[in-house]
Amino acid sequence: MDDPHAGPPPGAPHAAEHAPGPRRVKRRLIAWLLGLHAAALLAAGVLVLRGGAASGSSSKGDAAKVAALLGPGDSVGVVSIRGPIFSAQSGKPWEHGSERWAQRIEQLARTKGVKAIVLDINSPGGSVGSVQEIYSRIQRVKKETHIPFVAMFGDVAASGGYYLATACDKIVAHPGTLTGSIGVIFELSDMEGLFNKIGYKMDPIKSGPHKDIGSPGRPMTPEERKIMQALIDDAYGQFVQAVADGRHMPMDKVKQLADGRVYSGDQALADGLVDQLGDSRDALLLAAKLGGISLPPGKMPRVKRDGEGLGDMIELLQSRARVSLGVGPVTIPLPAALDGAGHGMLYLWPGW
Repeated sequence: MDDPHAGPPPGAPHAAEHAPGPRRVKRRLIAWLLGLHAAALLAAGVLVLRGGAASGSSSKGDAAKVAALLGPGDSVGVVSIRGPIFSAQSGKPWEHGSERWAQRIEQLARTKGVKAIVLDINSPGGSVGSVQEIYSRIQRVKKETHIPFVAMFGDVAASGGYYLATACDKIVAHPGTLTGSIGVIFELSDMEGLFNKIGYKMDPIKSGPHKDIGSPGRPMTPEERKIMQALIDDAYGQFVQAVADGRHMPMDKVKQLADGRVYSGDQALADGLVDQLGDSRDALLLAAKLGGISLPPGKMPRVKRDGEGLGDMIELLQSRARVSLGVGPVTIPLPAALDGAGHGMLYLWPGW
């Protein structure tokens, strides 16, 4: 029998040599956690499928009754537009950005059975191009599919957030929603004084006198300020025209309201900027009515949210993996108005 007190045989490696190093432990931990996430997603999918199969027979009669009342697959699509509106920083399909939102709107509008769409907007606006990308897509979809759109405002639907709503047939807001801020802003910095104090100087070589317009290394000339103001006025005119067209409002009245101020939902209703006060249920019922969906008393329409879910889950898992597992540098995302996406001409309310 082996002696339990005997040491390792001659030439055997020491136990410490078998202990995994910090890097190996981290790799194993990462692999284990990622595997756990994948297993959880797979298990959830299996449960959903089994649940549908198990309850199918018991609720088959009820489902048939509801289907008879609602029509075959009739539903209201919902697209949530949350946060500042900018272009995606990469081509990842799950990354939030104007392209992704525009694609969701179009795909949902072309989904069989979707009779109307609710835009759930909670945004202070964003860049001019990104806002107009979504706005143009809504208009094109409406023209091609004749599907009605209803905008539902959350805490805030200001500037570019309101711009999007003008493409919709109706707008529903809470009494305390912050909206309006109809206008354009282009924030530039003059850091010449600071640069002089630290001994830093910018000396650009340029092809024309205005190539470095807006440079933080020097103040703008009167001519450059005139150029920038003309740019702002042009984008402002586009915004005002969108409001006048969407709200069927005289241009003179729009300009009276479009001085950049924000309004509460109550004030916006009085000024004709929204159609009614209510909540998400009211917006869904209004969309169902506009889409011709017949509902029994007390019933809500089916809701479809194509394009959401899987992409958001991937994005969430990736962010958690980066932060909790320490894979690469830990990054804290800044508000879009404070990072590189927030530069340029903006339909954005900076007070949010």
